[in-house]
Amino acid sequence: MNSSFLFLGPELGKKLAAIKTLRSRLPPETEETSFYAGETPLPFMVSVFRNGALFSEARLFFIKNAEAIKKKDDVDMLAAYLKKPQEHTTVVLISDETRLDKRIEEAVPRENKTVFWELFENKKTEWVASFFQAQGCRIDEEGVRVLLEMVENNTDALGRECLRLILFLGKDKPIGAAEVENCLSHTREESAFTLFAAMARKKPESALGILKNLLEARESPQAIMASLAWCFRRLRDYLALAAGGTVNDFELKKIGLFSGKVRSDYLEAAKRWPRAEGALALIGEYEFLLRSSGGGWEKILMELLVLKLTNGGPQAPAARL
Repeated sequence: MNSSFLFLGPELGKKLAAIKTLRSRLPPETEETSFYAGETPLPFMVSVFRNGALFSEARLFFIKNAEAIKKKDDVDMLAAYLKKPQEHTTVVLISDETRLDKRIEEAVPRENKTVFWELFENKKTEWVASFFQAQGCRIDEEGVRVLLEMVENNTDALGRECLRLILFLGKDKPIGAAEVENCLSHTREESAFTLFAAMARKKPESALGILKNLLEARESPQAIMASLAWCFRRLRDYLALAAGGTVNDFELKKIGLFSGKVRSDYLEAAKRWPRAEGALALIGEYEFLLRSSGGGWEKILMELLVLKLTNGGPQAPAARL
């Protein structure tokens, strides 16, 4: 096989399943190599692609964070290669974004381009319920809601946390909201949601530490910002309830706040950011800066964003490059 693929979008679980399927179609001894756009120069990547395999019949390359390929010369060079790939060489471009440069997309066969979208809310509920049923476990409706509230919106993260719950709680009795909250609060991995909670409680050192862990785990800055924006949109709904004097159990559940821990996070967030629009505007501004700058600025820009948000100063202008 000598071809190219685009695997785009935020739904990590289905993306990983597609990669697994692709691997199964290649010879067992296929060599695999991963590059990260913005870290490895594009000319070096292409030169490696064009060199023949030395120790195996086939080679599989991944270019992760492919949205960072923006320079005209790099785009032209990659597009030219993708139109005429090296024999026995497969190149997969991976991004959490849903679009890449038009010239790159046009160079990849239409049938090899897939956008993996996040699940709709009703589909996430069905997915979780089916997952537990397949494992011989039961989780009640409130348990599902709290789980979805505390875990990132992709089936890979959901699957890991579901297995974690089953491992710690067992299969003897149905899992409810209290069990989910207690278990995940003590065992969950860092995510944009724990980052939001640290910022809401004005813990800059903790927030920067969580950000560092996420970036080192190759979580894309775009995905982190998208999740933070989602948190602030939910904060906007919470602030509207507070302004109307209707912060009660029924109304909180309507906007997706089920667990006591998360409700406490949003109570603190309301004190930190009395206007969610300011925080959302700041995230949008830094997202623009991230898109228009080189890959070397990602860590610095994300740290600046986190510090500005943690200090409750979304009205301050973003840094200019």
